Amino acid sequence: MSEKRLRVGTSSWSADSWRGPFYPAKAKAGEFLAHYARRFDTVEIDATWYRTPSESMVRKWESDTPEGFVFAAKVPSVITHEKRLVDCQPELTEFLRVMDLLGPKRGPLVFQFPYDFKPDQFETLEKFLPTLPQGFKFALEIRHKGWLTPKFYDLLRSRGIALVLLDLLWMPKLDVLTTDWTYVRFIGDRKGIEKQTETWEKLILDRGKEMEEWAPRIQKLLDEGTIVWAYFNNHYAGHAPGSVELFLEIMKKFGKKTEA
Repeated sequence: MSEKRLRVGTSSWSADSWRGPFYPAKAKAGEFLAHYARRFDTVEIDATWYRTPSESMVRKWESDTPEGFVFAAKVPSVITHEKRLVDCQPELTEFLRVMDLLGPKRGPLVFQFPYDFKPDQFETLEKFLPTLPQGFKFALEIRHKGWLTPKFYDLLRSRGIALVLLDLLWMPKLDVLTTDWTYVRFIGDRKGIEKQTETWEKLILDRGKEMEEWAPRIQKLLDEGTIVWAYFNNHYAGHAPGSVELFLEIMKKFGKKTEA
């Protein structure tokens, strides 16, 4: 079976306020993922940023989803935020071991760095990346524009690591490829939207214009044979599932085949 070239989902599936508009009104939290997987074929796990999950949790994720479903996941913050890639091999090894229990459903694993992880840490990153094992898809997200140089892109290319392309308030919208697949995160303006709502049951921002700008760029990548993973969070427009559905509708306008 050929690999799907475009997968679009949400960042996490655990929002209680999705009951009603997305999940059955009386759905229990433990049933959310199974309901989610009936609508979308991929999800980004946000919870792994806080801690490495238990084996039993990962096995439940695997059993709650059908064949062909794929999980992306954030690397734990102890690695990216606390230890800043230094002396973190035990934590990384354990995380990879547990996530490997997903088998064919294990997708990209994302190193999400904070804004204050700055380009003066280039040598630290350069020493760390060769320690990553083969057989995994890794993506790297930075939130400081100073990283965006040919030297940085070449480092990622040399290790086969994808640069995360961001729709984030202060970051430029890039088309840079560093491997034969890419990863797009639609984040938006977290502080701005939290001033408007604390629940996530409906779209409250019109992001159609931004999606209309992203869609042809993503279609071009697909046409060139690039595999694209894209994820929306609630803070992008108020309701991540609604953002996914709107984006998929906009992508249809281009009428191109998005599967290999």
